[in-house]
Amino acid sequence: MNISRRGVSRGGLAAIGCGVIDKTGAAGADAVGREDTEKSLELCPVGRVDTKADPAKLQIHKKYRDALRWLDGFSHAVVLYWFDRNDTPAKRSILHVHPRGKKKNPLTGVFACRSPARPNLIALGVCKILAVSEQEVSIDKIDALDGSLILDIRPYIPSVDCRTEGVRVPDWLKG
Repeated sequence: MNISRRGVSRGGLAAIGCGVIDKTGAAGADAVGREDTEKSLELCPVGRVDTKADPAKLQIHKKYRDALRWLDGFSHAVVLYWFDRNDTPAKRSILHVHPRGKKKNPLTGVFACRSPARPNLIALGVCKILAVSEQEVSIDKIDALDGSLILDIRPYIPSVDCRTEGVRVPDWLKG
């Protein structure tokens, strides 16, 4: 999946590489912070979500399966996935929404809510791990469509991922 500032083009996901590349060919740290060039980001999906299975599963592509080692020591995982069926230029250009689709909620920037309409359609879910096998992770549930592309899986670590001191939310979210 090739994503650039000036447009979106889709390529074969199985054949893409990984990394940040600019039009001059600079990669990684050399391309970061260079605002004068068009940058692209290539994503390498590590698997697909299977919501038709009971329980739901994160099916991992063969070349990434060894990365599951020791994940079974965690109770939960953070799953980053792609809203691939929500990907249109029109949806990517939406910057304000009424959160949760409720007109009573104030018009809010998409960076201040969990709307699926975003400039980059990255989704995040925290899932309870039920089992880990050599090729998949069984989870309790995920708010993803069947077949959604998995971008990354990270262990949920409460001391890092669960900050509660000083947390505040807007009034519309409290109700």
